[in-house]
Amino acid sequence: MAGDPYKELGVARGASADEIKKAFRKLAKELHPDKNPGDKAAEERFKRITAAFDLLGDAEKRAKYDRGEIDADGREQFRAPPGGGGRSGGFGGFGGSGGRGGFEDIDLEELFGAFGGGGGRTAGRGGFGGGKGQDVRATLDISLEDSIAGTTRRIQFSDGRMLDVVIPKGASEGQVIRLKGQGAPGRGGQAGDALIELKIQTHPVFKRDGADLTMDLPVSVPDAVLGGKIQVPTPEGVVMMTIPKGSNSGKVLRLKGRGAYAAGKRGDLLAKLAVTLPESPDDDLVRFATEWRDKRPYTPGR
Repeated sequence: MAGDPYKELGVARGASADEIKKAFRKLAKELHPDKNPGDKAAEERFKRITAAFDLLGDAEKRAKYDRGEIDADGREQFRAPPGGGGRSGGFGGFGGSGGRGGFEDIDLEELFGAFGGGGGRTAGRGGFGGGKGQDVRATLDISLEDSIAGTTRRIQFSDGRMLDVVIPKGASEGQVIRLKGQGAPGRGGQAGDALIELKIQTHPVFKRDGADLTMDLPVSVPDAVLGGKIQVPTPEGVVMMTIPKGSNSGKVLRLKGRGAYAAGKRGDLLAKLAVTLPESPDDDLVRFATEWRDKRPYTPGR
């Protein structure tokens, strides 16, 4: 990626984790390849902001970057020990041949541990450990319907890789899916994992309340007065539900097992009735209401 990840996301170095997440989501929506087909500049910028969030969205990696221990691409940076005369640019060599600043003055366990990715020294001074690569993190927005039924979604990482993520049936908000070996490569060892956090998008009809779903259900005056069966939308399609005779607005009817999932358990769908008049009441309805009001006065709540 190179560059400054804070500048890529447009946030200050002291930004909170929530501010970083909000900045990334805003940019990701604007720059996502699906919204900018064929736009190479947008595609490259999307890769950069994703890489920036991969780093700054992980508290441990962010702290390492701020301390100068890794660069913007997550690579560890060699830092010469205090008082040492070694080169700071890589593994090429160390200044001097004896005394302070020479090779023998460097703590070899510290040096090999720093370069080995946590794996330590393998055999003597000639090699470095083959530690596991770093995990990478990403957030995947899914629909409520997909979280309930399960599906497969494709996600793109900052290095251009496209991976298929299997969303299990009954997925919940904040659930993390681990893709083994799909993270950053290790230094001669196994690659890290990709950790995909699921975010369930806001639904235009249903509102989530834990594992339950709530919705407003319009009901005609005849169905409210006389009762009957009406169609009710659910995340898995339309079902028929019986409206009791004499139902009022505000009455809540429950459809068992038609809600969302939380902690592996499925909730219910709660439909709040809203008795609704037609946009333009016809003459018969007006005449009926007039006669009813004149002959049988009724004041709600009394």
